[in-house]
Amino acid sequence: MADKHLTDAEWRDRLTPEQYRILREGGTEPPFSGALNDEKRPGTFRCAACGEELFKSGAKYNSGSGWPSFTAPAEGDAVDEHRDSSHGMERVEIRCSACDSHLGHVFPDGPGPTGLRYCVNSASLDFTPEDDGDA
Repeated sequence: MADKHLTDAEWRDRLTPEQYRILREGGTEPPFSGALNDEKRPGTFRCAACGEELFKSGAKYNSGSGWPSFTAPAEGDAVDEHRDSSHGMERVEIRCSACDSHLGHVFPDGPGPTGLRYCVNSASLDFTPEDDGDA
């Protein structure tokens, strides 16, 4: 996708300053501060940078961590995993596979069936609720 090749200036024009800090610079929003942490409606969570589908509401659960948490991506290749040794920790960073934007991290402490917790910044996501007419 062409989004991977946007210039820094183009990303700054496309994103809010908070989204830019998180999506393009690998920042993190404070826990329990994100607008989508408590989102419970059926729908789709998309990358706030490029609009790519990342997670479905059926995979979302309340992990108590303060960030939206999911058991799995919408598709197996929706997110890429990268080793992250920052802040004196060994973690696995997750990025949008379409535009390489930082989303959050994945941890091996989630519920079944995957046992994974995809811990995502709200600012990295846009939410599209299911259309009531589609039910």
